[in-house]
Amino acid sequence: MTLFQIVVLALIQGITEFLPISSSAHLILVPVLTQWPDQGLAFDLAVHAGTLTAVVGYFHRDVGVLTADGLRSLAQRRHVGQSRLAWAVVIGTIPVGLAGLFFDDFIETSLRSAEVIAATTLGFGVLLGIADRRADRSTRTLETLTWRDAVLVGLAQALALIPGTSRSGITMTAGLFANFSRRAAARFSFLLAIPVTALAAGLKLVEAFTEDSPVAWDGFLVGYLLSAVVALAVIHFFLALLERFGFMPYVIYRLGLGAGLLALVATGVI
Repeated sequence: MTLFQIVVLALIQGITEFLPISSSAHLILVPVLTQWPDQGLAFDLAVHAGTLTAVVGYFHRDVGVLTADGLRSLAQRRHVGQSRLAWAVVIGTIPVGLAGLFFDDFIETSLRSAEVIAATTLGFGVLLGIADRRADRSTRTLETLTWRDAVLVGLAQALALIPGTSRSGITMTAGLFANFSRRAAARFSFLLAIPVTALAAGLKLVEAFTEDSPVAWDGFLVGYLLSAVVALAVIHFFLALLERFGFMPYVIYRLGLGAGLLALVATGVI
């Protein structure tokens, strides 16, 4: 990979990872459209580690409180502080872990086509738009989060293994349908991103160690740092602008992207 390719892909990962527009779809499509070689496991690990650093860094106070309260509730066998939210994050992570364990091979071999990405980009974009229309009447906060909510959002998150769905998009959509406010739905989605991204980075690390190919550490470092810095800025501005603009700009983007992909497929370009 050239430095230019590393910078472009790291920017795409950093920008799209936490926006409801699907980072996996963009990282699959860019090499196809540009005819670049596959970026490889080491680069995937670098950008996943970068976005993990960003979300943990932004929510470091929440992570500390949730971890402490979760452990205290386990020891005391009762809810303590924000332990309910901490265990909701754990529960919400289980479905995607199980889905990845049982269906990862099928998804990798059968669901990474442009047609699938176009369909999920459009379909789940429309669903996000419908949920966003309801959000003006939604006032629930995360203090009202139940186990049922955690399971619902967790099941939705499992769907994000299908390219084009968007993990952040589908979890925020599920949160909005559960009548959470836009900010509450987004915050829960970002907290859920921490264990999921850590699991993804861990799997990439194991795969990288089992491969014999050398690691280009300079490209790894550039990808890590750039994706981390960009993702941190994206999280900040996304939350700052969410109440002002809602999710509709991302819905419009998804509809345009999906329509463009369908046109490219129909004309045989991809």
